[in-house]
Amino acid sequence: MTPVDEKIRRPARLVGLSTTSTGAQVPRAVERAINPLRRLALREKLVGWLAPIGLTLLAFGLRLIGLGNPDRFAFDETYYAKDAWSLLNNGYIQTYLSDVDGNTKNEINDDILAGHTHGVWTGDPSLAVHPDVGKWLIALGEKAFGMDPFGWRIASVVAGALMVLVMCRLVRRMTGSTTLGCIAGLLLMLDGLHFVLSRLALLDIFLALFLLCAVSCLVADRDWHRARLARKAVQGQLTGWGPRILFRPWLIAAGACFGLAIGTKWTALYPLAAFGVLCWIWSAGARRSLGIRWPIVKGAIADGVPAFLQLVVVAALVYIATWGGWLAHANEYEENLSSTQYRQYTGQGQCAKDDDSYEATDLDTTKKWPTATEKDAHGVGEAWQSLRSLWYYHQDVYTFHTHFLNCSEHFYESKPSSWLLVNRPVGVAVTNDIPPTAKGCDAPAGSDCIKQVLLIPTPVLWWGGLLALMFAVVMWVGARDWRYGVAVVGVLATWLPWLQYDDRPIFIFYAIAILPFTVIALTLSIGTLIGPSRLPSARRTAGVIVGGAFVILTLVNFAWYWPIWTNQMLTHSEWLDRVWFSRWV
Repeated sequence: MTPVDEKIRRPARLVGLSTTSTGAQVPRAVERAINPLRRLALREKLVGWLAPIGLTLLAFGLRLIGLGNPDRFAFDETYYAKDAWSLLNNGYIQTYLSDVDGNTKNEINDDILAGHTHGVWTGDPSLAVHPDVGKWLIALGEKAFGMDPFGWRIASVVAGALMVLVMCRLVRRMTGSTTLGCIAGLLLMLDGLHFVLSRLALLDIFLALFLLCAVSCLVADRDWHRARLARKAVQGQLTGWGPRILFRPWLIAAGACFGLAIGTKWTALYPLAAFGVLCWIWSAGARRSLGIRWPIVKGAIADGVPAFLQLVVVAALVYIATWGGWLAHANEYEENLSSTQYRQYTGQGQCAKDDDSYEATDLDTTKKWPTATEKDAHGVGEAWQSLRSLWYYHQDVYTFHTHFLNCSEHFYESKPSSWLLVNRPVGVAVTNDIPPTAKGCDAPAGSDCIKQVLLIPTPVLWWGGLLALMFAVVMWVGARDWRYGVAVVGVLATWLPWLQYDDRPIFIFYAIAILPFTVIALTLSIGTLIGPSRLPSARRTAGVIVGGAFVILTLVNFAWYWPIWTNQMLTHSEWLDRVWFSRWV
């Protein structure tokens, strides 16, 4: 028995509970806080890593199958793959030529696929409307495997597989069950939205990975912080403000992950704010459980101030660092973009009827960034000047996102209010009207075949997830189970902000950031149905049947949609069997 264990057994002014419904003594708060997982046997710890790693390797292998198919730029890969290649070769994103092989009948995409991957840039910087982190990761795959579909997609495969590992370990930490952790990883692996985005060079899978890592670090910090507070409490540090812990390594790690997430897409700002508040609430709850009075107020100062520095400030510093390539070439941006971009949008014009974009008269091209007309500074002054230019650039990008697309339309756009119901999938690649004579087409005479990659969630998973989220609200508010709060806060922070932008084209695959928290709600619900006892009981039997049936249904649904996630040949009739609603077409 350790000295800490001995002190816990002594009478102390610590908050405890009474007995359970079976009459068993409930451990005191301080006992429950000191790392509940530290006494696990070596075998349990080993299985707790090997099982998730095995599931991760399975997810990686599934996503590798036919990764180069379709052998072309799919959907917005045409932007991100080329931007990544420019970052890799130039250090910053440049605009590209319309032709490099001398044959003007071929577009630049065809030239690149034919092997003409160098000399495709104009030398002028491009207004990239998303930060660079995700594109740098895509560039790593292109560096390793070349500028081809496999090369620009492999980084997404790695990110998707790593999400499975992080999910398994996160839920295992939250529940203490390796089985439930693996169920969470399996459900994540079997989602169609996650699967397809893990096979495309888009940014959203990287955003989801960094957000999941950040939340995992926050949950680890919750355990670590409570354990440290409890250890200090048994040493008698309960007077006044209570124990003060200034350095929290897991919180710093969370800040770094949030910084990388924001450096992929700005929408990660909302989860940072939401989980920052939740982190404060957790800290206050820990102090209250130890008997400290006024825990919310005292926690805001004793825990909140250092937590803000280690979470938000670290995230901001990491985010700025991700713009290193831009800052190193600030002069090029000042020269080429300071008088032509969206910050000068007046907002007075009407939408043009022919192309649904704003008229050129809405842009005031006579103004420049103030830094563009200033004399070049040196040393610290140059760094400050570049940072100010980056700020003006951010204003341009913000205007683009919030105003410049308001009059635009897209065939696959969807309203975020119905994302959780799977309202409108996105066709990222399609080959129509394949004749019955084509190889692999078994269509009857008079019909045809189709090959498609459809960005659609696994319906069974998402519809079940909606019910689980409703249950999560009840359990968080009614039963005060903090674990369900992670799911509820995560979904609200990654979903509700989109409602304010539903007058511009947005797509259902943005909901990939919602998915991990939906999976957490599902897994926690399954765990609640089964119950904590391992002894045979009617409740446990019913819970295993319901939970197991849901997992099996999700697996069957995943297998059914496999052909339209992997660009497989289908007859028109087989394709219609998978398109259940007219709005999915």
